[in-house]
Amino acid sequence: MFKRNTIKSVLKVGVLATAVIGTLAMASSHREGPAITTSPKVDATDFYMFRSYETGRENFVTLIANYIPLQDPYGGPNYFNMDANALYEIHLDNNGDAKEDVTFQFRFANTLLNGGGATLPINGTAVAIPLVQFGTGVSNVRDARLNVAETYNMTVVRNGRRAGAATPVTKTGGGATLEKPVDYIGEKTLGNAAAYESYAQKHIHTVTIPGCAADVAQAKVFVGQRQDGFGVNLGPIFDLVNAPAAVITNRDQFKNAAAANSIQDKNITTIALEIHKDCVATAADPVIGGWTTASLRQSRIMNGKPPAGLQTNEKTGGAWVQVSRLGQPLVNEVVIGLKDKDVFNASKPESDTQFLSYVATPTLPALIDIALNGARTTAIEPTNFPRTDLVTVFLTGITGVNKPRTVTPSEMLRLNTAIAPKPYAAQSELGVLGGDTAGFPNGRRPKDDVVDVALQAMLGALCVANGTGNALGLNTVPGTTITSECNPSKVPLGATSLKIHDAVDQAAVPFLTRFPYLNTPNAGAKN
Repeated sequence: MFKRNTIKSVLKVGVLATAVIGTLAMASSHREGPAITTSPKVDATDFYMFRSYETGRENFVTLIANYIPLQDPYGGPNYFNMDANALYEIHLDNNGDAKEDVTFQFRFANTLLNGGGATLPINGTAVAIPLVQFGTGVSNVRDARLNVAETYNMTVVRNGRRAGAATPVTKTGGGATLEKPVDYIGEKTLGNAAAYESYAQKHIHTVTIPGCAADVAQAKVFVGQRQDGFGVNLGPIFDLVNAPAAVITNRDQFKNAAAANSIQDKNITTIALEIHKDCVATAADPVIGGWTTASLRQSRIMNGKPPAGLQTNEKTGGAWVQVSRLGQPLVNEVVIGLKDKDVFNASKPESDTQFLSYVATPTLPALIDIALNGARTTAIEPTNFPRTDLVTVFLTGITGVNKPRTVTPSEMLRLNTAIAPKPYAAQSELGVLGGDTAGFPNGRRPKDDVVDVALQAMLGALCVANGTGNALGLNTVPGTTITSECNPSKVPLGATSLKIHDAVDQAAVPFLTRFPYLNTPNAGAKN
């Protein structure tokens, strides 16, 4: 860890536009910490925050928090309900002080049909069935052919997630109980992909956000299963990039060489909220910071003789304990040291200087060096320590793109809500690195290829591009400039470092062009 005076000097350095591009991201956050592997229902996999690019919704901001990683579609008979004993939250900081100003809380409940579940008459006796459904053609909200109904309540808390004022969210037509679609069990139960998507869309609720002006208070919310939208060569990446060096150092030629090894055959569970930008950003500053967390109660007592029903085999109590945290993609998975991964998951942005050394002196370039050469040669490792290009991005945002007017150094996904969105077809999957300031790391859209961007930034490619600070001709907010403050850097790969990648094309992953943007989930069985 750096001494205090070193930290201060680092934080004063201007931001390198390119390095910000997700230097802290390598892959989707699946099983990123030792402790969270024991609680997959509260394991956040991805967090997205972007100006909506659905036609007619451009003045809205979409927030997406994905949970329960690596879901096999056929994972029945109970599938992947959210944890009714957990608290799921999306936090927004709209004044740069590293503390949540608005928190959206979600609590879930599972109930059996008619209180006791569906039954069938067997030999004159009504016997409870073992499945979550008991008929084909499920297509409606609270469909009578479903044995289990999963619902949730949403609450808005302002000025502190625990001590702030909490107000329930109500949906159009009244009521605070929101319905979640059943997971895509299979085509016999729920029809083909088009039929399931039609069913799922019936669970997009229009709600009123308390505390917002009347003309911007209406929002959309959806919770349900989606196809995992993260394109990554997951197995080879964590096997020290087990792929030929000629492939992973030539993105132009081998951009999609290993797409079959990605994780698009898996599903995740999405919490998606679309809210007007004027409801979440202040007039003083259009930049907002966001992250998602999940918390469990401090104590849990298991009942060795649980009564009949759902979620009755444990009693919980005590304060909420945060067990999962995710802002920028995969900070914890590939930047934070193994000994501190659980510490990071339990931490808040306001205390992030404790992780500064992991960013200023990252180990990932050395690991890439080993992966490419079979041993550490230091041949491709940048030596511009401390890595001010990474530190300023990790803690403050990019000057001229998504840095708040005043900022307390902290890790979160930052979005400038004043930058207009781009239609899906016009988006660069390299985001800011590709000249598209509406994309990562100015927020994160599903199409943004954060893996490729991160690999390049970690090797210092953006520091040496043409040897100048704004070498890529980035489009900045009018009246501002992007500044570069790289220390002298050694990057022997030179232009090759601009082409390093994981051989999976994020732009080839299927997405929707409307809310909730992530694609229809994979079916558990096909006809």
